[in-house]
Amino acid sequence: MRDNNSAIIQNGKYNFQEKLTKNSLSLPPSSIETLQVNITLKCNQACLHCHVDSSPKRTEQMEKITVDKCLEILSNHKEIKNIDITGGAPELNPHFDYLVIEAKKLDKHVMVRHNLTITIDGDPTTGESKKYLPEFYSKHSVEVISSLPYYQEYFTDKQRGRGVFNKSIDSLKLLNDQGYGNENSDLKLDLVYNPAGAFLPASQQSLEQDFKKELWEKFGLKFNNLYTITNMPIHRFREQLERLGNYDEYMEKLINAFNPTAANGVMCRSLLSVSYDGKLFDCDFNQMLGMQIYNIEPMTVFNFDIDLLLKRKIRFDSHCFGCTAGNGSSCGGATV
Repeated sequence: MRDNNSAIIQNGKYNFQEKLTKNSLSLPPSSIETLQVNITLKCNQACLHCHVDSSPKRTEQMEKITVDKCLEILSNHKEIKNIDITGGAPELNPHFDYLVIEAKKLDKHVMVRHNLTITIDGDPTTGESKKYLPEFYSKHSVEVISSLPYYQEYFTDKQRGRGVFNKSIDSLKLLNDQGYGNENSDLKLDLVYNPAGAFLPASQQSLEQDFKKELWEKFGLKFNNLYTITNMPIHRFREQLERLGNYDEYMEKLINAFNPTAANGVMCRSLLSVSYDGKLFDCDFNQMLGMQIYNIEPMTVFNFDIDLLLKRKIRFDSHCFGCTAGNGSSCGGATV
């Protein structure tokens, strides 16, 4: 570790708050524009980089009473313009369609973290078909955000499982057939790139150009934006790093790439994350680490107070170096 970062490590722990202090940063909440709702941990895949530890074996689901409370919050707070629905594969929650339809009735911008293969595979437990999804998304003008680790089969399947690439291509074709990704369409299709290892993503702009060129020339596919997201050193990816003996090296890489400008744009300043059981968190990564928002008592959708939430102190930890390295990382891609 470089000498100028020696104070960042205390008792073997990587101290993000110390890094902020050294750069005269405090990063308070700036707004609450997006409610990101994790409605299930069940998924038809079990990807190596998944910080949520989702898999077909998970059973956690958001109940309808909690879904309705999220909708009530959206209805009561016009300043929350977006709902970002995620999982797992969110489409495996039995109340998924209902949440999308009701959120659109409230004139909210609805985004869905769609893993593409769920359309082809269907529900891994019941076998229920999900081939209606592209048409459903189109009908309700949903912004579709989908992970595609690379535009080549080998690298995608290495990260997400055998056969995932070809299923993803088939699913993208179905979305394109509905008008997604076309320049003259309001139907927005965005792809997400995660590096297939312990390194930072390349330039988002240059990767987007490469993806668009390759997917169009080889498969006739179109999409709108590519978002680059740094792999967070938590859960499944951290376990992989530690198993290979690369965790400390990866953390050093993130710390040395700390970018104050990227830090100012971290998503936790304008987003709230909701777990399947209604607990509130500063971001999806904090949610997976159990770092719940507190204000005398734990905060949930059932004691939601937007004034208190805007005055809260965001909870940071060592994984936050992932969001502030290089060009930054968020659910909307690079922050710089």
